[in-house]
Amino acid sequence: MDTWIWSVRLIKTRSQATAACRAGHVKVNGDRVKPAHAVRPGDEVRLRHEGRDRVVIVTRIVRKRVGAPVAAECLVDNSPPPPPRELLVAVGRRDRGAGRPTKRERRELDRLRGSGGPDRPPRG
Repeated sequence: MDTWIWSVRLIKTRSQATAACRAGHVKVNGDRVKPAHAVRPGDEVRLRHEGRDRVVIVTRIVRKRVGAPVAAECLVDNSPPPPPRELLVAVGRRDRGAGRPTKRERRELDRLRGSGGPDRPPRG
């Protein structure tokens, strides 16, 4: 499974493909699979990678990494379209060299994110 996902260029590296299988982000015909799972033509592969769901149907088996035109022939992509960039949540970044946030800044960040605060149960 991990070799096929990597070979058809769904994931950039084989180690990332293996990690995705182990983490349960890869399903074949609705079942979570291990990296060594055998793939057959006609299988539906669901992959969650980089915040995006990919749904592909296996049409051909390849054992080594192939070029993009050949990889496109090995699968039928039924994935939903990616969300537009405008809808992606912007992650707040600190200016370079600004150092760690102060306690006051950290509390403000926690309030914005909705974590922490007075509603949070005590630890311990």
